Amino acid sequence: MPFEPSSRTPRMPGNGCQSGQPPDSRGDGFAGGCLTLIALLIEIPVAFLLALTLGIRGWGRADEWAGTPPMDWVPIFWLSGFTLAVLVIAGIFLYLAHPFAGAVQLLIAAIALIFTITAWHEQYERAHPPPLPTCPTRAGVPCAPSNLVTDQ
Repeated sequence: MPFEPSSRTPRMPGNGCQSGQPPDSRGDGFAGGCLTLIALLIEIPVAFLLALTLGIRGWGRADEWAGTPPMDWVPIFWLSGFTLAVLVIAGIFLYLAHPFAGAVQLLIAAIALIFTITAWHEQYERAHPPPLPTCPTRAGVPCAPSNLVTDQ
């Protein structure tokens, strides 16, 4: 197939070897907007149900552990799975040349990543509380808060 000098697209055979319409390297804006809307209409209820189930999951378990509770990895795994799914959707949109839809998905993935890191930090602080301060005079004995101690 012969090439035109100013273009990398080959001439289509037929019609006197006139060049055909080059394929558009960017996606249609309307199609990208529709894809974004469809993805958001799916992701918003999924995120709402995820937040609802993770919120309800923590009720009634406050007095379950006598000592320091272990880290609860379930919210972290669910949120990171949601973040990964949104990143895959963003990658697909960017691969299919829909930059607006991909950018919106990347923004949602960044927000989901912030929630994932926040959930991990909360679980880590819950499982690893700070040590109690010790009195300098009696080693190993926890001190009472100074505003509650009365010497008389």
